[in-house]
Amino acid sequence: MRATVETLAVALLVGAVQTVLGVVGLVGLFALSTPLSAAPWTVVTSVYAHGSIGHLLANALALLLVGPLVERRTTRFRFHAFVVGTGALAGIAQVTLGGLFGPPTAVLGLSGAVFALGGYLLAGNVATATLFDRLRLSSRAQLALFGGLAVLLTLATAAPGVALFAHATGAFCGLFAGRVQLLTR
Repeated sequence: MRATVETLAVALLVGAVQTVLGVVGLVGLFALSTPLSAAPWTVVTSVYAHGSIGHLLANALALLLVGPLVERRTTRFRFHAFVVGTGALAGIAQVTLGGLFGPPTAVLGLSGAVFALGGYLLAGNVATATLFDRLRLSSRAQLALFGGLAVLLTLATAAPGVALFAHATGAFCGLFAGRVQLLTR
């Protein structure tokens, strides 16, 4: 659980820094928002920052459920790169697509990366690989299936204020990565 614990430690450290910066009125320094070029560091910092203790605890619990299982299949470096990469993509999807359907908002949290880790487990296991090999679905059919499954996983966890585009993007990225065994040593 080394990489999972390290990820949680970074999130806790960022949370502590957020608290300190909140005292001096810089609470939004880590939040990802548009335009992305205004604060490019937030593409990464937003992955580890959270809106509240409850938000951090919910993501920490989910990470503790899926993180160690993915860690068994990969290296620490790949795990961390996957968390940052999928978390950043999920955040970017949320602020850009979310802005098309409502007022622009900022995004924070590990949930996009956690959905990616869960998707990786779902699509990257032996049973799923065997099923896909037997079904012989085309690449397009597999991508469509992943998209539909990502939407279903997102809707199953939907609630007011939840970053739906981030969750769907994370799940899709994880499903695709699992199918191609991106993290396998």
